[in-house]
Amino acid sequence: MSDQNQNDWRPLRFEEESLVRALLQRVTGGEQLLGQLERAQVRDMDDGGMGSVQFAGGERRAFGSCLVEAEYLDCDGVPVSIALNADTNGLLYELDMWKVDFVPLQEYPDLQRVTIKT
Repeated sequence: MSDQNQNDWRPLRFEEESLVRALLQRVTGGEQLLGQLERAQVRDMDDGGMGSVQFAGGERRAFGSCLVEAEYLDCDGVPVSIALNADTNGLLYELDMWKVDFVPLQEYPDLQRVTIKT
């Protein structure tokens, strides 16, 4: 991730929050993490325009585990992998999206076209 300052943090966009809520419905104990969304601050990750965001939560946070994975086809037909990750304390860490051809998203995931892996 590139150097970013405090001004890079922002609230979740509607479509980001909707996606995270849908993903958390499939996570055991996910309802406990929903409270984080009301006041969540995120920043865009340096991912080449694929739409990944990192959740605010302190200086020394680290990846802990993948809570849930999903996938969908972007409007150009290219598969996109989605992972909602927690930090080592079990709090929301990042919404990681990876388009298999490494180009920017054409369209943010439409929940009707997202397949959540079980």
